[in-house]
Amino acid sequence: MAEQSTVPSPKLIQYINLKLAALGCPTCETGDNSQFEEMSSLLAHQHEINRLLADYLCPADKRIQSFLYNFLEDAPLVKLPTRTFVLDRYGLARVLSLPPVRPFFASEIVNSYRVRQGVLHNPKSDRRTTEGIFHIAEGGLPVPDDKVCVPKRVAGRLLQLAFAPPAELLRLPFTSAQEKQAECFVSLLLRPTVCPEVPGFTPDKSMEIRFLAPGGLVSNLDFVESIFGNAGNPYLPENDAGLDPEHWTGHTGCVILAPHLTTFTKKELGLPHWENASERQRRDRVCWNDEGELYNNGVAFKLTCRDESGVIVTVIADNYFGYCKKEVKTQLSYSANLFGLCEEEHAGGALVFPSHDLGEEFRPDRVAAQLDYRFDEMVSSYAELIDVRPEGYAVDKRFPDILYVPENARFDLHKQLVSWVRNGTERKLKLLP
Repeated sequence: MAEQSTVPSPKLIQYINLKLAALGCPTCETGDNSQFEEMSSLLAHQHEINRLLADYLCPADKRIQSFLYNFLEDAPLVKLPTRTFVLDRYGLARVLSLPPVRPFFASEIVNSYRVRQGVLHNPKSDRRTTEGIFHIAEGGLPVPDDKVCVPKRVAGRLLQLAFAPPAELLRLPFTSAQEKQAECFVSLLLRPTVCPEVPGFTPDKSMEIRFLAPGGLVSNLDFVESIFGNAGNPYLPENDAGLDPEHWTGHTGCVILAPHLTTFTKKELGLPHWENASERQRRDRVCWNDEGELYNNGVAFKLTCRDESGVIVTVIADNYFGYCKKEVKTQLSYSANLFGLCEEEHAGGALVFPSHDLGEEFRPDRVAAQLDYRFDEMVSSYAELIDVRPEGYAVDKRFPDILYVPENARFDLHKQLVSWVRNGTERKLKLLP
């Protein structure tokens, strides 16, 4: 059958099962699991290590956690999950997106299929509008007027709830074909390039970005790593950007997927009543009249916390793949702006300047009739400032890139020439852009 060629290898399934067992999660029941009985002592040892290091974070997550502590201040305490399935090699997310014994996976928000080319993911909504989705926490860098400004305490509450998804969102598709299913967060480390190498001037520079998602959204991380790659295990020192300052911009990003946030009301998140809201809060609708009003009217949004320290954290209340890709591009722009000497351009963020087409030919003699001086008069008046050449044009002595040509000169963009007639002979200069 066509799909048989894309079924994961037994060794890869065994590797995933070992990682699940180390997390204390149910493994995929694919037949012979006797190897785990032989490693029971080793797994018990690993579980005890995990218990003792329950509060330990990898270096990138530690930088993110420190930022959240400082940025949110008195807002609800937000703690990153320390127990995640780490996608430490490219391709694991794709294997986790489907059960090995079935060619498909279906949930309320995504359908995935094993096909000849690999895996096809079909999220519930594959097109989104950008109207009203950009929310930014107050504090830190200024909030643009066209973005929704969210009180810091509410931002903290949303981040806190992002790490408490319902059980069905945590379930890995990998074990969905069995009664005992694994429930966990999955995490991914990216190192997208901010500044490419310029030999003799600068080495390549990248930022670090951590993705955290409930297990049911592992297909989103498959999509992301297919574009930006996989930077490996964030717990290993060789993957710590802080130990490689030559190739790190010094900036850290974090993207958290939490589609369940659209189910919370404005009141339970701590937004003010309409009567107590500011003028901007009323305009942005971050206040309520009815206790049952859902945050952002119950539709998708993304909330960002960032400041000049170089850390940016975004929670996306949706599983639309495009938001994940665009958020990486947005965080690249953030890093490029802080780092300097580089730019990041993507759809909707191009640096544009107006241009005007004044024609493809220009003849000064057509406008010279309106003037009361000629080339020869200019030469006699400014002889000390210009160097007159035998061909009939002059060069400015102070600024040699400025040339003076006769009034009968013709500028031709197609031929890239400036030509004129002097003493019956045609003279030419190269017209350079």
